[in-house]
Amino acid sequence: MEVIISGDNISLSDISQANSVKLSTTKEFQTKVNKAHDFLVNEIKNGKPIYGVTTGYGESGKNYLLFEESKILQTNLFRFHGCGVGRNLDEDEAFYMTLIRLISLSKGYSGISYNLLQRLELLINKRILPVVPEQGSVGASGDLTPLSYLAAVIAGEREVYYNGKIEKTIDIYNKLGIEPYELQPKEALAIMNGTATMSAIAVNSIKKFENFLHAYMSFIAGIFELLNADDTPLQPLVHEVKPFDGQIAVAKEILAKLEGTKLTHSREERYDDFFNEETLNIQDRYSIRCTPQVLGVVLDNISVSKKWVETEINAVNDNPVIDGENKKIYTTGNFYGGYVAHAMDTLRISAANVADLLDKQFAILVDHKYNRGLGENLKLSDKNYFHGFKAMQITLSSLSADVMMNITPASVFSRPTESMNQDKVSMGTTASIHFKNQLPNLENMLAIAMIGLAQAVDIRKAKGISPHLEKIYKTIRDEVEPLVEDRRMDFDIQKVVELINSGKLG
Repeated sequence: MEVIISGDNISLSDISQANSVKLSTTKEFQTKVNKAHDFLVNEIKNGKPIYGVTTGYGESGKNYLLFEESKILQTNLFRFHGCGVGRNLDEDEAFYMTLIRLISLSKGYSGISYNLLQRLELLINKRILPVVPEQGSVGASGDLTPLSYLAAVIAGEREVYYNGKIEKTIDIYNKLGIEPYELQPKEALAIMNGTATMSAIAVNSIKKFENFLHAYMSFIAGIFELLNADDTPLQPLVHEVKPFDGQIAVAKEILAKLEGTKLTHSREERYDDFFNEETLNIQDRYSIRCTPQVLGVVLDNISVSKKWVETEINAVNDNPVIDGENKKIYTTGNFYGGYVAHAMDTLRISAANVADLLDKQFAILVDHKYNRGLGENLKLSDKNYFHGFKAMQITLSSLSADVMMNITPASVFSRPTESMNQDKVSMGTTASIHFKNQLPNLENMLAIAMIGLAQAVDIRKAKGISPHLEKIYKTIRDEVEPLVEDRRMDFDIQKVVELINSGKLG
């Protein structure tokens, strides 16, 4: 969808679906943006010392410069910050980063020109996106080093993603007839002194996490069926009397996915043909029965995190803030990414709880002592030299540990930097990266569990399953054969991860 950039707030939903932008051309919008820029330039010409514009940065703010040196200062700012390391942001993250910086700068309080907004619009719509190493930010004074790669691309330097390849920016500019942009006073600082990198990673990761959870709830609904569980804990009254929004939503979604099944039962019903009353516990284990309570917290944490990230994206988060209307300059700390840091730290804890729950549920599914007739390791063969899902369960459990070990909050690891000027920093980008890194492990865990779910359907001979579980089963079986004889499963796991990410298992 196309997002209109006019200085108004933009929802996280629209941001996550955006693939192009249109910059408002109204006189009112252009005037507001340029008024702050013109006021700033006038202050510089009048010899007023302005941080980061006619002074050095951070501890070097005591170093003053002449007006004619202010443009050189902007170029050197992005050049000396060209020291990012680690993996590159992917193209989607680079797209979100560029869009998010455009949204913030469009508020008209950064002292930048309308021309700079037009350059960002061009980069987004032609999908000329900066190649950005993800590490090198402490998340206060903004994402200086990662965002220096965006500033450099604007000026025609470093590398970009274009048509699926990494190319030199200047080569793409020459190919398309684009002139490198000459950064005006404060414009490099305005681009770099914000929270767009941590926010971009957060947006992309939350989007993936939500998609994962819908697929995960399909798995949970499936084990309710295949373990012949009591669906009483999912009934609306249970959650109306403990009315947390997330808990209500989880129970509702799982119950909807169970519609049409003949395999679950309620407290009032007789047990089906799989069991007799002597062997069936009156209640299911916590990892089954308490699913809405466990995942409800996760959904509510996502809601709060999305609100914080959306607010951050629509905020003016560079320094100084330029009020062109009232002709004032404010030295601030809005570049501090604390809200994003705490949101991502919270979601990392949520992801760990999800991993722990899935580990317990799959352990029940494969264990003949607890899986109510599904047999030892979900084996389809009675030969003792075949092993079913024995190793798959070990891999899944190993992955759960990888997720759970990655929950130490990044926000408490503030590192004093830059001659003690940046003596308290947010570590928001680090928190976002660590949350992002949990997701592939969760996806691999769920892929293993989903393959096991399909195997359990085979063992039950698909008798009495819901239409939703039948759809999930057929989608998996189009990619993965039943496991009868022992074979390698790594490629099968990869195929199901792709199904999860495509949304086909939600």
